[in-house]
Amino acid sequence: MAFLSENLSKIKPSPGLELQRLVTELKAAGKDVIGLGLGEPDFDTPDHIKEAGIRAIQDGQTKYTTVDGTIECKQAVALKFKRDNNLDFSTSQISVNSGTKQTIYNALVATLNPSDEVLIPAPYWMSYPDMVLLAGGVPAIVKTTIENSFKLQPAGLDAAITPNTKWLIMNSPSNPTGTAYSKDELAALGDVLRKHPRVHVMCDDIYEHLVYDGFEFSTFLNAAPDLAERVITINGVAKAYAMTGWRIGFAGGPEPLIKAMAKVQSQSTSNPCSISQAAAIAALTGPQEIVRERTAIFQGRRDKVLSMLGQATGVRCLRPDGAFYVYADVGPLIGKKTPGGQIIGNDKDFVKYLLEDKGVAVIPGEVFGLSPYFRLSYAASMETLEDACGRIQEATAALT
Repeated sequence: MAFLSENLSKIKPSPGLELQRLVTELKAAGKDVIGLGLGEPDFDTPDHIKEAGIRAIQDGQTKYTTVDGTIECKQAVALKFKRDNNLDFSTSQISVNSGTKQTIYNALVATLNPSDEVLIPAPYWMSYPDMVLLAGGVPAIVKTTIENSFKLQPAGLDAAITPNTKWLIMNSPSNPTGTAYSKDELAALGDVLRKHPRVHVMCDDIYEHLVYDGFEFSTFLNAAPDLAERVITINGVAKAYAMTGWRIGFAGGPEPLIKAMAKVQSQSTSNPCSISQAAAIAALTGPQEIVRERTAIFQGRRDKVLSMLGQATGVRCLRPDGAFYVYADVGPLIGKKTPGGQIIGNDKDFVKYLLEDKGVAVIPGEVFGLSPYFRLSYAASMETLEDACGRIQEATAALT
């Protein structure tokens, strides 16, 4: 339609949400489909958090709040940053938003001018490039390799920086690969950034608590504290506390940036939900044992998926350090023929075959910026994962 924004033509709907819509429709039509595309914990929100939300309603906490969060919620976020990351933020350096996606988008809108570039290591969370485009910036994709565990290398970062580079987005542990950066690896990237004072760092740490095999999580400022004026540290309650629908994300960063983000939010959504903020306070300040218990369950699921996909013909998987995804390499399957005679020309073709022939829904690597791979979410029951992986084994074995 002619009256729609030209900017809108640059972006596409979220592939993950589109896949979920398709899976829902197929199930409604009576199809036997296993959906492993959505990045959402299958656990319920812990009871003490739900009860805090209910109390907030009963106590009348149903009014507008400060545009970027109540002082109590900001204090809880500051406590979390100190307890978990040894970072000191005043409440004036804290932003609370309607989900981590809004936190990221606010920061981009508040800072990007036309021609400003945002470095995004690939594979990346599928929304990063489109959010940059909507905010008026230019996504600059830096491809990584499975041989380097999908991690941005210092030389690659240095080579990618131009006079127009304003941001580097870091996501550790990563969606879609599960790769996480060690403190030493972050320090090496910090050495590069010290040579480029115009470049800022956006750290998306949403999977911080979902790490395995004793991996010690570090956020970027732990490795390069002297760059604090150029770093925003972003997190939220969605993944660790199974609170995706509550929509609370937050950030700690330089006060001028936090104020600018509040200005953006004041003219978009205004304050995050007051009830959800009360629940987030309970999540961040309450008992944390359930997070560790659920992380152990996720690790067991990861190990089962790795074992079963390792037995699937032509599939290779890197062992994830965290999050709840496996990013599976299907390069050896490209060019093979399905039982129906179709040629697998790329990862999108393989994912289509998997859905149509075996009823397993995953997301092609194409939408994450690196092919030929697919992303499988193991945020599902062990029984479901065993069934899905068995079907994948059958699907790959049938290719000729």
